Amino acid sequence: MQIKDLHNEWASTGQIEKPVISITLQLPLEIRARLLALKDMYPGRTLEQLLLDLLTAAVNEFEETLPYKQGSNIIAEDEYGDPMYQDVGLTPRFLELTQYHRNKLKDRKDE
Repeated sequence: MQIKDLHNEWASTGQIEKPVISITLQLPLEIRARLLALKDMYPGRTLEQLLLDLLTAAVNEFEETLPYKQGSNIIAEDEYGDPMYQDVGLTPRFLELTQYHRNKLKDRKDE
């Protein structure tokens, strides 16, 4: 989900993912006021749902901006037969760390 898709998502009904962890945030007054304004605009959504959607969209968009760094290994060919090189930049590290933390969180949940 991207930031630009949130209005349509919020205007329709949707299900929130069941949370794995709970976090307490101390927000600046302006951000809190803006979030409460969004809650008023989309009364079918809880504040938690709005925050989760905004955070999810922000992390997704941030991941899309991670710089590609071309490695030396060819991993595929594009539709024109040109080589596609392995990404050795920040994206693979981010995905690796995400998987690591996902597994740790799942292990805690199963206890």
